[in-house]
Amino acid sequence: MSAIVKIQDLTKRYDDGKLALNDLSVEFMRGEIIALLGPNGAGKTSLISIICGLTTISDGLVTVDGFDIQSNYREARSLVGLVPQELMLEPFETVMGTVSLSRGLFGQAQNHEYVEGLLSRLSLWEKRDSPIRELSGGMKRRVLIAKALSHEPKILFLDEPTAGVDVDLRRDMWRLVKDLQAEGVTVILTTHYIEEAEEIADRIAVINEGQILLVEDKSILMNRLGKKELLIDLSESLIEVPQGLAGLGVRLQNGGRQLSYSYDMATEKSGIPEVLGALKIEGIGFSDVHTEQSSLEDIFIELVAER
Repeated sequence: MSAIVKIQDLTKRYDDGKLALNDLSVEFMRGEIIALLGPNGAGKTSLISIICGLTTISDGLVTVDGFDIQSNYREARSLVGLVPQELMLEPFETVMGTVSLSRGLFGQAQNHEYVEGLLSRLSLWEKRDSPIRELSGGMKRRVLIAKALSHEPKILFLDEPTAGVDVDLRRDMWRLVKDLQAEGVTVILTTHYIEEAEEIADRIAVINEGQILLVEDKSILMNRLGKKELLIDLSESLIEVPQGLAGLGVRLQNGGRQLSYSYDMATEKSGIPEVLGALKIEGIGFSDVHTEQSSLEDIFIELVAER
């Protein structure tokens, strides 16, 4: 899989002296869905704005499908669609007019069949002649997506796309994202709903303080950094953990009714046989044993905290 976006030694310093991006390098692959995660102020929006040509570079190089976003701005920008967080739309324009105008601004010839199909996929066709001001917030968000896709971009940026939207729109949006990926479109999204990134993304990029901490395949990341927890429901409550179990790192929780043991998924020796053996030696009865795996959110919080 080849890279469609290449970023090398990118630095962005604003006029007030704030360093938003610090010597950042990363590549986004053609046809992938990648989730860009980071706390507020980490540099996510600055990075997206630069790739989309909305913010200038202080230093470094960014190319989109081989086009330098500075020296080949028009070619690079034509390959990118952006769905921003803010609902920035002309209130008196119709849905059809908004999407058609956006397509024309990118130099694309009229294509009624494509626009109709796009509006239909976003449940907007019946609203095509409605002024934007008459639409609900969820419908306006759909128009933003249609506008971003009007010129058939190869890359779609979704900046916090499901913040404040209803369940139906969230479901339709992720269905559309999967369809776009099947058509070869690269989708890069930022989200505070980490469970969504865990569900839909192929790779995860974590950004903090203007630098990329890691870019990793989702499943590899969770196997490498994730932890599992062995939970043992006790037949009778304990006041404290017996020494033979405490020495293995077993903890007491839930008012003494449950034992907990964490282990690294990446290691061959989990330590579980030793824990179960110590339970038998101590004569501790239990009614159930099960495991829980750390979520992407757990991993993200741990990475940022370590940084």
